Amino acid sequence: MQAHGYSLRLVNTAAVTQYDGLKYSGDHHDAFHLAHLMRLGILPTGHIYPKTQRAIRDLLRRRLSLVRAASTQLISVQSQIWRSTDMRIPSTTLRRAGFELPSVDDYTLQAIQAGLTVYHVMQEEIDALEQSAHQAVKLTKDFEILQTIRGIGKILGLTIMLETGDIHRFASAGNFASYCRCVDSKRKSNGKKKGEGNAKAGNKYLSWAFSEAAHFAVRYEPLAQRFYERKKAKTNGIIAIRVIARKLARACWMMLKHQQPYEARLMFPG
Repeated sequence: MQAHGYSLRLVNTAAVTQYDGLKYSGDHHDAFHLAHLMRLGILPTGHIYPKTQRAIRDLLRRRLSLVRAASTQLISVQSQIWRSTDMRIPSTTLRRAGFELPSVDDYTLQAIQAGLTVYHVMQEEIDALEQSAHQAVKLTKDFEILQTIRGIGKILGLTIMLETGDIHRFASAGNFASYCRCVDSKRKSNGKKKGEGNAKAGNKYLSWAFSEAAHFAVRYEPLAQRFYERKKAKTNGIIAIRVIARKLARACWMMLKHQQPYEARLMFPG
């Protein structure tokens, strides 16, 4: 319909509440109600991604599901080896081809080999998906800007770029951070917490991407690492990582909005 010039709105039907006192409801009345909400500017709508980018975006989402499944297989193999031999083998060692398995009984060895075989098959598919994504996506100025952040590599950069879409649809950095699930969900009244809202509102793939970027930033960015240690001493490691993820999300909004490269000292002063 967009190709024929129609202006579409993708309505979030779960967020549209109808007046409970209505005695009659039908398609005509529902359409009138939606038009009334749109005229008032309070119709909850979602973003329609460009058709040319949807397939590549879904390709990266499939890659993420395979990465999680492969990690599950690897952790399962680690646990089985630990239970059987009391040996803790690092995941980097298990990933290597030709890894010499410890001495165990035949059934345990078969189970371990099956888990590793599944992991390596999944890893081959992950590599193929990554290669296809790089070849299909035309790398834009936005991608180059995202690459200036230590901790955001090619895959995270592609994920953020494709899941975000047009950055101008977010009115502020706070709106974008909220969409990335990097903002606490609270309900307050008179300065007191009265409960929590919908913590799952937003994009779960961007939430994952910025959490991963935060872990890499702590590893490779000295200023982020110092900030993490200070925050961790006051709270805990999980909260500290989420704070860094929120800072990175806000930084990405500013960078994409104003087409400026990343400056760590502005996000982590002192």
